[in-house]
Amino acid sequence: MPSESSSGAKFEIGHVLFIDLVGYSKLLLDEQKDRLRQLTEIVRATPQVVKSINERLVRLPTGDGMALVFRHSSEEPAQCALEIARVLGEHREIQVRMGIHSGPVSEVTDVNDQTNIAGAGINIAQRVMDCGDAGHILLSKRVAEDLKQYTYWQPHLQDLGECEVKHGVRIGLANLFWDDVGNPSLPSKLRALRKRRTYTRWAAIIVGLVLLGAILATVALLMRKPQPQPPLAVNEKSIAVLPFANLSDEKANAYFAEGIQDEILTQLAKIGALKVISRVSTSRYASSPGNLPEIAQQLGVANILEGSVQKARDAVHVNVQLIRTATGEHLWAESYTRKLDDIFGVEGEVAGAIAEQLKAKLTGAEKESLTARATNNSAAYDAYLRGLAFATRTDNVRANEEKSIQEFEEAVRLDPGFALAWAHLSIQNSLVAFNFELTVGRRQAARYALAQATKLSPALVETELASAWYRYQVERDYEGAKTQFEAVRLRYPNISEASFALACIARRQGQWEQSRLLFAQAIELDPQNLNVLGEAGITDIAVRDAASSLRLLNRSRDLGDQSATTAACFALTYQLTGEIQRAQAELDRVEPAESDVVYLETAAKNAILLRKYDAAIALLRKHLEKPAAPGVAPSDLQNLLADLLRQSGETAAAEATYRKARESGEAEALLQPDNPEPVMSSAWAETWLGEKNAALTHAHRAVALLPASKDAFFGPVFEDTLARIEAHFGDKESALSAVQHLFTTPYAYPLTPALLRLDPDWDDLRGDPRFEKLCQETTK
Repeated sequence: MPSESSSGAKFEIGHVLFIDLVGYSKLLLDEQKDRLRQLTEIVRATPQVVKSINERLVRLPTGDGMALVFRHSSEEPAQCALEIARVLGEHREIQVRMGIHSGPVSEVTDVNDQTNIAGAGINIAQRVMDCGDAGHILLSKRVAEDLKQYTYWQPHLQDLGECEVKHGVRIGLANLFWDDVGNPSLPSKLRALRKRRTYTRWAAIIVGLVLLGAILATVALLMRKPQPQPPLAVNEKSIAVLPFANLSDEKANAYFAEGIQDEILTQLAKIGALKVISRVSTSRYASSPGNLPEIAQQLGVANILEGSVQKARDAVHVNVQLIRTATGEHLWAESYTRKLDDIFGVEGEVAGAIAEQLKAKLTGAEKESLTARATNNSAAYDAYLRGLAFATRTDNVRANEEKSIQEFEEAVRLDPGFALAWAHLSIQNSLVAFNFELTVGRRQAARYALAQATKLSPALVETELASAWYRYQVERDYEGAKTQFEAVRLRYPNISEASFALACIARRQGQWEQSRLLFAQAIELDPQNLNVLGEAGITDIAVRDAASSLRLLNRSRDLGDQSATTAACFALTYQLTGEIQRAQAELDRVEPAESDVVYLETAAKNAILLRKYDAAIALLRKHLEKPAAPGVAPSDLQNLLADLLRQSGETAAAEATYRKARESGEAEALLQPDNPEPVMSSAWAETWLGEKNAALTHAHRAVALLPASKDAFFGPVFEDTLARIEAHFGDKESALSAVQHLFTTPYAYPLTPALLRLDPDWDDLRGDPRFEKLCQETTK
């Protein structure tokens, strides 16, 4: 049975059928839509799908196909594949390949009650499918072994050995086919692999004979030398806290279990003698999984804390157990039953007991921190835990940030002396001001909350973090923020937030290699934090290191990340080298939410690079028909739509949309006078409305509001846009000078030779020998 995690995810074994339309990318847009529609209708009508619909079958669209997740046995996807293949025998124009695997999947329900499925079960099923050709029904070795237990399937299974998939991983495969169904031929990937092995076998034998003499000649010398040291042992004082199970009758109380777990982890992270893995990296696991040694290896820890929380009326029961994963030994376990108004000290008691069991020596300040009570008001504490739960969610980020702010505000209203809640309230307001809403009111809210936290508890680490984030995100005082984050990192080496923030600050200061090093350190402390991996990948994009970016993005996807933002980052990476078809394939994998601005911008840009506009125009229109999501500037989307309409030849519609974008930009600039983005939005709209003076005036003002000297990561983006405007209005010397400078400058969404060749914004510079020389450079 699935169990609730701290992020609201449900973990279980899913039996996955992955289906892919072969030759999809070569079809015209209308043909693609028609093929997908036909395939969807066929799949929905198969008896196995009809039978399973009432048993919570989940269907995930994947751009050029779909994934079906069954709940009971591996026979279900196999039977479904058989039924689909037989129907497709009457539709020769639809060619598919299918892959089946049984493995862990996680189900997450967002605030809109929409279900998303991710996990290793999905990823491996896709990789199994990727090894096949048209007509193949391929099974992972695990599924094949399950089916061999049934006489019905045995005659139709052919062992194929192993196939190499992404990152050099090998997967054992079997082929499922009948006389009239499936593809009995060896998949082309395996044919190529076996051919290479034949060619290399004799060469390997010859090389082996040559090396044998050298090996024998050096054996005596090697025996006299010290033997290599074994790999470094895992730190015996390292620990991960898995999501606590919510045993409350009311599932709405899941936030309470999340909050208790988070507070225990926070207390542990303040103990310098321990190595503690971040909550974000553990949130994808079940609360009581059966594979603790495997999880410990993935996280690089020697110990794991499991727990459960049960809340009933005014009482709370917390159960925890500490496990040494190498031996399975239960080092310590304890149960706590408290009234709600007496629950506040449990987190510190648990952390202290763990430190004692792991023989971690506590400093005087650490002992004092573990015994301190943040509040004695149970209702305020309850609101605080809700705020924590919303603040740490990765789905619908903007909406959840606002909810976390509301809960922290409620916590401090109920207990004005609650310093911890004031600190978190300041952090959340600073984050929103930096990323979404640079208004006077938002900055004042962050400053006021920080002042209250500082007055009440200046030595609290959360207060120090709030001050550092305020300096960084509101005041843009990078040096001041850096000093404070460094102090936190020195005192609390387990708090990965400090390394992450320092990495972000370093790239704002143009210290690119330092930024990448700090991201690596943050990943070491927080190895499965998708946000940290994503930001590290974006930094690699900025320095034009596509290979490193893809490694990090693939690592996120291997952890089950199917988000629209990650798909967009994949696309951005492929755009660097001009692989725009691969970029489109990544974008087609997902369906964006209203707030996925990075995805929408990337999709619009890729449509322009491909010169295929219809799908992107429909996507932008769909999102603009809805009320603007929090933090999304309508002017940005309106300009994107207008660009697509202009490039597609719909001049009148483009002009009308640019006018809307200009009006929206002006309105946004009134609310956020120091934000360069709405100012540049107005400038871009004015450019294509032919208003040269206004466009150049606004563009220069945007550059002045956030120059590269103040923000090396995002400042050059405005210089890039100014150069495009100058090129359009015929100031080729200024535009070309800017392009030559930007060409060697790292920044968000940088120029590359491939992009210069493909992007029509630079058409006015074509023919100039200096520009053409840049276009011929080799992309890193």
